[in-house]
Amino acid sequence: MTDTFTLPDISNCLTCPHPPGTGRWFGHPKTLAFTSEGIRQKLEDLSSRCFVVRDESGAVGLAGNIGTDNPAELARLELIAMLPAFQPGQLGDPTFRQTYGLQYNYMAGAMANGIASAELVIALGKAGMLASFGAGGLVPDRIERAIDTIQAALPDGPYAVNLIHSPSEEALERRGVEIFLRKGVRVIEASAFLALTSHVVRYRVAGLRQNPDGSVHIGHRIIAKVSRLEVAAQFIQPAPESFLKPLLEAGLITAEQARLAALVPMADDITVEADSGGHTDNRPLVCLLPAVVTLRDQLQQQFNYPQPVRVGAAGGIGTPEAVLGAFSMGAAYVVTGSINQSCRESGSSDHVRKVLAQADMTDTIMAPAADMFEMGVKLQVLKKGTLFGLRAQKLLDLYLAYDNWVEVPEKDRQNLEKTLFRDTYDQIWQHCAAFFQERDPEQIVRAENNPKRKMALVFRWYLGLSSAWANRGEAGRELDYQIWCGPAMGAFNQWVKGSRLENWEHRRVADVAIQLLHGAAYLSRLQYLVLHGVQAGAALKRVRIRHSEA
Repeated sequence: MTDTFTLPDISNCLTCPHPPGTGRWFGHPKTLAFTSEGIRQKLEDLSSRCFVVRDESGAVGLAGNIGTDNPAELARLELIAMLPAFQPGQLGDPTFRQTYGLQYNYMAGAMANGIASAELVIALGKAGMLASFGAGGLVPDRIERAIDTIQAALPDGPYAVNLIHSPSEEALERRGVEIFLRKGVRVIEASAFLALTSHVVRYRVAGLRQNPDGSVHIGHRIIAKVSRLEVAAQFIQPAPESFLKPLLEAGLITAEQARLAALVPMADDITVEADSGGHTDNRPLVCLLPAVVTLRDQLQQQFNYPQPVRVGAAGGIGTPEAVLGAFSMGAAYVVTGSINQSCRESGSSDHVRKVLAQADMTDTIMAPAADMFEMGVKLQVLKKGTLFGLRAQKLLDLYLAYDNWVEVPEKDRQNLEKTLFRDTYDQIWQHCAAFFQERDPEQIVRAENNPKRKMALVFRWYLGLSSAWANRGEAGRELDYQIWCGPAMGAFNQWVKGSRLENWEHRRVADVAIQLLHGAAYLSRLQYLVLHGVQAGAALKRVRIRHSEA
């Protein structure tokens, strides 16, 4: 197989025995490239257009724009196609960039417990991309400090802060919204929601006001991350009256805001979350994204919003091919997650970054989630180098089988206290009580006379701390590390193998993002050539890592 270009063999086509050219190309011979490296250099120059030409021998190559005034130097070749310039900033829906003040339709999704750190948010914001601070699982004071840091570095944005649904701890969701309103956070990423809540509705509606021309000013933007059509529908529709009336009666929104709420959707953007790290339904993006886009189109016909809700893609985004594939299916923007945790700016430990950089696409497992443990909700984590997935599942099995700690077989109790808790059950409960006294005292009250509820909180102690141990690199707890990870991590590692980005110490979030976007734009040029019957060789199809642009 050639490493350059080929044209299809259609010699059996009676009406077109040879792929026709579109005319003649005239220019300086020095702009011609027929070798693999020469062609690649022209293709990688995304800001310049070039021309596909064929010489007298039938060889296909690329030519540049430079002409010549000397007729003796003029080359005259058959012109096959013109390849326009196409840069990373052209990928996706331009209104996404306009709304959030971005250069690229690229977002880093929130990873809880500050893994999507303030440093990560700032780095991408300064590079013209959006990132969401991982506020989930953090106490209010820690969230406020992070917001202060981000706002000091990005006073005009772009940045977002995560609001994670907390069905077991409603107070956390309420306090999060109160912080966002007090701190003037203008964009939030709402994730893991099973349905709308009064808190997320309050945030949205409290930012509405009417412009002088009668249009609605949306002061609080919401990017909702969903994996189910029924949840997507709730965020694409206006806020329900059942939420607006109690909020109005409580004085949390005005009558004017309640009226305007009927004119706008609950979210500006819907991120379709496919097979991702953390909370996920493991759904394939090629099925889920088109379904949500179709749903959006149907609801847009019904509500006729001035700006339709945009639909982005997340889950499995770890290579240029995946980025281009998402945009080709109609995604307005792409969202990455797992790959960012392996970067220097993440809130993870060096140990976690190292094992993530060694992960393959199959090195993941589903495990019970700490925040929705009693509901049996699971999330995707790394299984390589840790026993967390198996140990967490054991806790869920025991919780489902028994209503009280004393009912658990003695052998299992002793094993848990020795290997997971490394303390007595009663002592761990004291730790839980002290923790929830600051975080959500209502949890203690609900568990005092409910043995099963108490057992759930103790088990959640392990599930919650396992992530914190991983983030701070707790020595001796390596086998208990909870590391959120999807198959995109392995795909990314495979792509960068042999390059400078194979080493986690060289990974920076903005550099990784630009590599992905530049690679997707490069591949889009090859796809454009396919439409003109020009096939690129295997060497040209491989996207190579460029010099650092971080």
